[in-house]
Amino acid sequence: MPTRHYGRTTITLPDLDDDPYLGVIASPPRPGSTVTEFRYTDQDIRDLDLTEADLRNGILHNVSAQRTTIENVRFSSVQITASDLGVLHLSGSKASRTLFRGCRLMGSAITGAVLDNVLFENCRLDYATFDRIRASGPLVFDRCVLTEAAFTSCDLTDVVMRDCTLLATAFGTGTYKGLDLSGSDLSAVRGVGNLREAVVSRAQQLQITDALLAELNVTYSEDLPQSR
Repeated sequence: MPTRHYGRTTITLPDLDDDPYLGVIASPPRPGSTVTEFRYTDQDIRDLDLTEADLRNGILHNVSAQRTTIENVRFSSVQITASDLGVLHLSGSKASRTLFRGCRLMGSAITGAVLDNVLFENCRLDYATFDRIRASGPLVFDRCVLTEAAFTSCDLTDVVMRDCTLLATAFGTGTYKGLDLSGSDLSAVRGVGNLREAVVSRAQQLQITDALLAELNVTYSEDLPQSR
């Protein structure tokens, strides 16, 4: 399997695009099923429901769903690419060696997931909420848009956010030791005071100052009316 390097982080990903052994499936896996060596592509559906399933060595490509529910699913060596998973609710699931590339996941609610060797690349995650997410291995957000996304009670130890849009992104209480933010603009993040032991570059010091001052809602003395 191919690997990628992001600074101090090395991530292992699936490489299934040219795999001749993948069989085409015409419908999503049924609840409780185990599906291996599969390709599910070019679908425009109303509901995508994945529950209690085990998905291994497969591709979901160009799948558009108005509503997506993923509950207690295990992903292992899965690629999800160029897909629009509307109103995504993902809970209690585990993913290893999983790639999300060029996906629209706006407004997603991702809860209680365990992620190991997972890459979000060029994904739209605006307004997404991440609650109790744990990175048990490498987790990378590469050139993703996380405008007004929120992280609450997450363990993002050694996670990488590379060249991401973090406009009004909120970092609530959680574990951020080693979270590498050195390639992203931090001037408009929220909850900057919670990012203890995160990794930033020296060039980001002014960005962090701007974010902290905005959070404190300070008033500059020069802007106060002068007494007569």
